[in-house]
This record gives sequence, structure tokens and C-alpha cells, in this order.
Amino acid sequence: MPFLLSHGPRRKRSAPPPPSAAPPRTTGPGSPAGSGGESGPSPHRSTFRPDIEGLRAVAVLAVLAFHAQIPGAAGGFVGVDVFFVISGYLITGLLVREAITTGRIRLGDFFSRRARRLLPSAAVVLASVAVAGAWLTVPLLRADLEQDVLAAALSVANWRFVSQQTDYLAAGHDQSPLLHFWSLAVEEQFYLFWAPLLAVIVLVAAHAVRRGRAVRAVVALTTAAVALASFALSLHWTRESVSLAYLGTPSRVWQFAVGALLALLPWHLLRGPRPLRLVCGWAGAAAIVWCVVSYDASTPYPGYAALVPTLGTAAVVLAAIPGRGEREAQGAHGVGRLLSGRAPRAVGRLSYNLYLWHWPVLVLAEARLGALGWPAKTTLTLAAALPALATMRWVEQPLRRSRTVSELPRRGLAVGISAIILPVVLALVVGTTTLQLMGPATPVDTRGLPPGAAAGPSLLARTDGPPLADGPLVPGPAQARKDFPPDGACQVAPEVTRSPECLFGAVDSPDRVVLLGDSHAGQWFSPLLALASQRGWALQELVKQGCPLPELTVRNAQLGREYRECDAWRDDALDRLRTGPAPRLIVIASLNRYTADRELLSAAWEKTLKPLRATGAPIVYIEDTPVPGTDIPACVSGAPDEAAACAFSRAKAVPADPLARRIAAGAVPGVRSVSVNPVLCPGNGPTCPAVRDRILLYRDDAHLTNVAAIVLAPRLQRLLTESGALPPAGAPAPAPSAAPGADG
Repeated sequence: MPFLLSHGPRRKRSAPPPPSAAPPRTTGPGSPAGSGGESGPSPHRSTFRPDIEGLRAVAVLAVLAFHAQIPGAAGGFVGVDVFFVISGYLITGLLVREAITTGRIRLGDFFSRRARRLLPSAAVVLASVAVAGAWLTVPLLRADLEQDVLAAALSVANWRFVSQQTDYLAAGHDQSPLLHFWSLAVEEQFYLFWAPLLAVIVLVAAHAVRRGRAVRAVVALTTAAVALASFALSLHWTRESVSLAYLGTPSRVWQFAVGALLALLPWHLLRGPRPLRLVCGWAGAAAIVWCVVSYDASTPYPGYAALVPTLGTAAVVLAAIPGRGEREAQGAHGVGRLLSGRAPRAVGRLSYNLYLWHWPVLVLAEARLGALGWPAKTTLTLAAALPALATMRWVEQPLRRSRTVSELPRRGLAVGISAIILPVVLALVVGTTTLQLMGPATPVDTRGLPPGAAAGPSLLARTDGPPLADGPLVPGPAQARKDFPPDGACQVAPEVTRSPECLFGAVDSPDRVVLLGDSHAGQWFSPLLALASQRGWALQELVKQGCPLPELTVRNAQLGREYRECDAWRDDALDRLRTGPAPRLIVIASLNRYTADRELLSAAWEKTLKPLRATGAPIVYIEDTPVPGTDIPACVSGAPDEAAACAFSRAKAVPADPLARRIAAGAVPGVRSVSVNPVLCPGNGPTCPAVRDRILLYRDDAHLTNVAAIVLAPRLQRLLTESGALPPAGAPAPAPSAAPGADG
């Protein structure tokens, strides 16, 4: 939460702060962090820094261009880094000056200023999104949105998105309208920690003979230590988790600390001649521009890549710090003079409110109109300047100028608390109402399925015939989101390299069915558990999320790097099957979209199938189920009685399956293939249904609901029996033997 730094001409102390004096927040794109003012060349004095106000304009325009997907600005997300550095510089300088001047830091005043100047504008946006979301979004997304409003109002938005494994750099269609609040939450969390820490340091150093030097030295050493620790953590998380590295507060603290060091170190002793300062400033600006143009979603971020915009921003700030005896106008040269122009400063003053408004406008427009191109997004971004100007004019500035509010810290805190309560109440009211309209979100009771669904050959076990009588959807849209197979933690997470034993059913039986593959295999857990239980067998599940069963090395978006854990897991699973007792049946399945290269895919499958055939167990490949590519429960929640409106393209959802074709052609001995797709996508029409016989088929954009899998169980068992891989229930199973082609 950026601090107030004078943005305009100095006035008498009795006069209320000028409009430009507001502490424009210095965080994420557009935070109105003070542009300069009170954090001048050193903690000893305050000078107006119009160049920083202009630098904020550069930062927010970079982020806006990135969000609008303007060609050539794929790296505009580095604008957030620019804001973080500016924020650390301004706030630390102001706090240390206060400590040196008065001997203490008044935390009540600090947080009061933060609250009254920043939270009201944010509250207006959050309240507007809560209300607009009720009109523009479907019920299931609306419920999610209200949770986002709560998290943003409580300054924990970044951790909510981390918990959802959000990839910020992939921000686009279907993203939260409040995703951009992650950076504001990071800043607020940092200052909740930073300001009290500085206050403690000041208290400890209060008895030093040379108080000013002691405070600056201790704060500088502390800041350097925090920066190094945070940067090391950032590097580690960048390798391990994209969302945690990008959105997590600990991995961003070092950027604030870089700005803080600018305000703490005795730069006047290190300053070179004006030509050197000019080169420093232009080089820093060039580094920022280069990042905007050169970086993109594939750049491992923050990591080492974040050093370039961070140090570039530090160079720009440092180059324009007035030297000893210089006034700010004399200190503005080169890029500093350019940034001090009227236009950059005007955009800089608006940056906080513009940042708050632009992303909700883009996302809610797409929720209503569908995916938009960059020209339309650019137009909407420009239009967002209107509510941004209105908020600054009628919310931010009046509260900033109000003598009544600013007289006592508790009044500013009261304004801030009110600004939190308003969106929280709206979110709770809208969210609760939405959940009531959608029906229960409790787990599905399979005993309540439509007649015959749990028993067998009706419903989805047939391929044609009239639909069943109308009734409630099973599961409901809210239930579908949570309708996972009841296999506990057996679908292991990306960072895990070995599956646990994961035995179900008759776990002591020497006979077992093995379910092997990725999450598209895991969706068949319930039908195969029923199959195994009928025969007194055990079911062993070896499933890893996002890990192709064919021997392909892929990139994991969540980890932001090559998926080495997948290769290790696959090798371990195949080795366990090859060296252990032979199973009665091996069922394999996998998403077939990890590569478009059919030759590469065929070779990869062969590498995986060779050790499986060596076990001598029957192997059945379940063809990949349709992939809708859109959030089916969300769509259905908006039209529960018109589910046909949520049908999706057959051509995109059910592409040719190369492995199934090769099996059918006899090119893969020892492996059989079955498919339930004629039921999930019947006929030869251009679309596939999202709902069939009142069963909601998908829990997201790619996976079957557990209810749909249960309903399909009788058909799947019949297909396995007809293929010859499975004896009928009650019949003795043949002993495993070497499968044809096991050696090749």
C-alpha cells in the first residue's frame, strides 16, 4: 500500500493535501504509489520526484498492453515489478525519514493513511464487480467470483489464486475479473510486515548516540538480508511452482527490498558525473522496454528473468536522484526529464484507479460477449479510463483532502474498515443467493440417481432411444465441480515421483486389476472398482496428473518447466508392474493431446507398451473420452433446462485416436481397445452433448463426473468382456501368460 508522496506544489501545513499528494499505490500495475515527493535523494530530506510519477505511467501502460494482448507487448507483466521497486523505495524512505526525525514510527498514522487513500477506491471496484457479476456471469462462475471478492477485500487474493494453481501469465478468457488484485494483496501483506519491523528496529536503535546512522545502517543490513533470502526462495519456487513463485508474497519481497535499498544507501557518495547518470537512466529504461518486448508466457518468471526489470527500474530511479545541492528540476536529465513530462505524470496519477478498473472491464465483457481480439480489448481498456477518472475524482481525492478524516488516525482506519465491509457484505449476499439457486453442493448420493442408472443397461448404457423424463440434473452443476473419483490421494500430484500402493477392494486377493495412466485414466476408478469387487479381486491405481502414459517428455505448466517428475513416475510404475506378480488385467488410458506428431506419439506408446506386454497380462486401452474444452458445469448452471445450449464441437472434442487405430489394424499385438464415446457423443452430428438422460457428464472442461463413470460402468464391463480381456463375473479367469508380441 503505497504512501502519500507530494505530487504537487507545496502548500501551507494547514491546507489539506493537494490531489497529487495522495499515496498512489505502488504495487501491481497501476498502484498509485506516491510518485516521489517525500522519498527524495536520501532519508534525510524530501524532494518532489515527478520522474517517478511518470515511471508509474510506463509501468501501468505495460501491464494494460499485456492484458489487452497488444502484439509486441507479451512481456508487459513486468510493469508489476516496476511498481514493486518504486513502492519499496518510496515507503521505506518515508518511514526512515520519520524515524530519524521523530525517533519513532507511528504505525497508527501509517496504516490510517493507507486505509483512507487506497481502500475506498478498491471497495468501489469490488462492489461494482460483485453486482455486475450477478448480471454478467453464469451462476457457478458467479459463486466463484464472490469468493474472489471476499479474498480481494481481505487482501489475500494472491493466496486464493495460488491455491487454485492460477497461471497469471496465461491470463485470458475465463479468468477471474479480480485476478489483478494479487499484486495489491502482495503489497499490503508486505507492509503489514515491513512497517512494524522498521518500527521495532527504530525502537531498538533509539538509544544509539547517532540515532540516524544507527537506524539507517540496521535497516539497510536487514533489508539486504531479506532481499537475498527472498530472491533465493524466488529462484527455488520458479523451478517448482509457477503460481507460487509468481503470486506468492515471499518470492516478491526482494523487489520491494531493492527499492528500499535505494532509499537507504548513501548514494551521494557513489554518484558519478552527469554523463554516467544519463547512461544509467537510459540503460534502465531500455532494460524495461526490452523485457516488455522480449518476455512472454514461456519466460520462467520471476526467477533470474525478474532481475532485468527490477534492476532496470532501480537504475532509472537512481539516475534521477538529485545530487547534493541540486534541486529536483536540476536533477531531471535524460530519461528523468522525459518521464517528468505532463502526459506521463497525468497517466501516473491515474494509474492506481486505471489498474483497478481495466481488468474487470475486460473479463466481464468477455463473459458477456465471448472471446475478443486485441483491438476490442484495447478499446475496452481505453474505456476503463472513464470509471477510473470518476473514482479518482469523487472517491479518492475527496477522502484524501478531507481534514475531518485526516485529523485522527482512527477516522482513517474507520474509513478503511468500512471499505472492506461493503464488498464483503455484497459478496456474501450475492454468493449465498447464488448457491441457493444452484441447489446443494453436497456429494452425490448414487442411490438418488434416476431409475436404472446405478443398475445397468438403461440410461447411458444404451446408444439411442428417446431421453428419459425430465428431472433434476445429477450431479447438479455445483456438485459436478467436486464429483471426483473416491480414490483419496492416489492420483498423485505433479511433484510426486512414485505412486503409493493404492489397493482397493479385496486388497488381500492375489488377483488384481491395475488402472494405469493420467487423470483421464483415473476417471474410470469407480467402474473398475465395481468390476474388481464383483470378482473378489483387488484394484490397484497408478495414476499421475498431467503425465502422459506414452513415453513423452512434456512441459508442465504448473511447474513452469520440463516435467521430469512424470518421466520418473512412469519409469517407476512400469518397473513395478514388470517385476511384481502379473495382474489379471491392466487397463490403460491417457489424454491423447500431449503432442500432435503422430509418429512421435506412436513411438512413445510402443516404448510404454513393450514392458506392459512383457507382464503377460491382458491389456485394454480405453480410448480417450471427449474433451469439451469449455467449463461444462458453469455453462449448464446458466441453462439447466436448456442443456443443449452447452453442446460442444465433435470435431474438436473427439479427434482421431492414433493408438486406437493402430490397435484396430492389428499393429499393436497383445493390446485391445474399447470406447464409450458412442454413448458420450452419439450419432454423427456436429456436436456432443454436455448432459444426457439428465446426467451431467463432465466435471470441468475435460473430465467425466464420477456419476457419469458409475452410470457407464455396466457398459464398460460389457465391452471389456466382449473384447476377451475379462471373463464374465463368476467365471474362472485364465492364468496370465506371455502376451503376443511381449518381446517386441
